[in-house]
Amino acid sequence: MRSAFGTTFDVPLGYLNTAGVGVPPTPTADAVADAVRRWTAGADGPGAADEHTATAREAFGRLVGVPSERVAMGASASQLVSLVAAGLPADASVLVARGEFTSLTFPFAARGLRVTEVDLDEIVAEAGAHDLVAVSVVQSADGRVVDLDGLRATGVPVLLDASQAVGWLPLDLHWADWVVAIGYKFLLSPRGCAWLACSPSALERTVPVAANWHAGEDPWATVYGLPLRLARDARRFDLSPVWLAQFGAAVSLPYLASLDLAAVRDHNVGLADSLLTALGLPPRHSAIVSLDLPGDRLTSAGVRSSVRAGRVRLAFHLYNTAEDVEQVLRALN
Repeated sequence: MRSAFGTTFDVPLGYLNTAGVGVPPTPTADAVADAVRRWTAGADGPGAADEHTATAREAFGRLVGVPSERVAMGASASQLVSLVAAGLPADASVLVARGEFTSLTFPFAARGLRVTEVDLDEIVAEAGAHDLVAVSVVQSADGRVVDLDGLRATGVPVLLDASQAVGWLPLDLHWADWVVAIGYKFLLSPRGCAWLACSPSALERTVPVAANWHAGEDPWATVYGLPLRLARDARRFDLSPVWLAQFGAAVSLPYLASLDLAAVRDHNVGLADSLLTALGLPPRHSAIVSLDLPGDRLTSAGVRSSVRAGRVRLAFHLYNTAEDVEQVLRALN
């Protein structure tokens, strides 16, 4: 059991795979376990998760700098990105980073829109020639961070995927048209929860293609019958919640939103850069690093990592320490 940032984590030494699956704080794991016990006893009804869904929504808004009424709740990034893709004109041109995570790019390609890939460091320069820029704040494959200030200055509509950034990187993304993120990585929540923050104008350009009873102004009054009567705010884009995921998110997200995320960033980046320095490589100022390392040796030494784009990906979060860095170095030496 490890103690970090005011809570505990049952995470083993050498766990450096948060970019794949985040490990929950003990209170989050307990909340989900309690929900399972209530489920097995038939103690919860269909509305049991409503309060928790609202709590997680509000905390996600705080983490990205957007009020809760502009935050929609879903189950995955691609599902929420599809709402954005559905609202674009048929001849729209979308600019993405080369090698971008496909949950962000496939919804646009599936609609038959013009999707152009450029290197990440060319995104800002090329933005003006397109109707939308869709890009991750932090790249999944290698941890590179996009130039947010440069993107904002272009004035081009922007969809940001914050899945590998929110929870460790301080963010104020109120200016972005859309911000999407999933919960099971750096947000330390169960899989099955995701959120989409919308600017006021973007609310009118997003299409509720998965409209359901839970997206009603009063969900319990929109269970049966027409006409269509959706919520006036971003809840109109909600899915019916994945209950166990929301029980966990309602603990993890408020916890993360209460932290000094600049301190979390400095902790994570400090560990990642210390590993790079020990390997004779320059610092990259990201919690995620991609390295040409022998993954089998890391696995044999008990280091948990991922392989992405043919390279070993290591990710540091608030429960990691210098001991994890030392374990990687011992495995390599």
